[in-house]
Amino acid sequence: MWAVVGLGNPGKQYARTRHNVGFVFVRSVAKAWGVRLKKSSFSSKIRWTDRGGKRILLATPQTYMNNSGLAIRQIVDSGGIAIEHLVIVYDDLDIPLGDIRIRKEGGAGTHKGMSSIVRELGIGLFPRIRVGIGPLPPDVDATDFVLSAFLDEEKPLLEQGLNSAMKALDLILQEQIETAMNLYNQRTRSDEER
Repeated sequence: MWAVVGLGNPGKQYARTRHNVGFVFVRSVAKAWGVRLKKSSFSSKIRWTDRGGKRILLATPQTYMNNSGLAIRQIVDSGGIAIEHLVIVYDDLDIPLGDIRIRKEGGAGTHKGMSSIVRELGIGLFPRIRVGIGPLPPDVDATDFVLSAFLDEEKPLLEQGLNSAMKALDLILQEQIETAMNLYNQRTRSDEER
């Protein structure tokens, strides 16, 4: 069994913000797979589904970003999902919009949702897909930026990032995370220009 969890904040006021890219991604996956998140369990909106012979839990925690670990702890404690089959998807300010990065494991960095998860689980040995929302414009507060909506002209790049994340997820679920990392962790021109 697998769990694919997108991080974000519940509530209409946060729905279109950069910080909710994880929610947007999981909802996009659900739509592509022909299912809908609706049941409430594990302090999350969830849907169990079967794909490629695997049982997969799609989830969007409703605990608010800074307490994401509380929902993740419930998912892991429910049994049946090994920590290495827990895929966390979230926004990253240090990655250019349109790009993604895959990690097999690691720490939380500066992301408060990830800090909550690592703190609750006591370990960072789970895969993650970081979806770029950067760069942070000069003289703009990071909190204000992540809680702002995407501009119309940014939406094609957002879709590009989400499409890449979907392809990467398919590889991860096929136990090909190294392939996903090789494909999506290359530095782009926008990285080199920064």
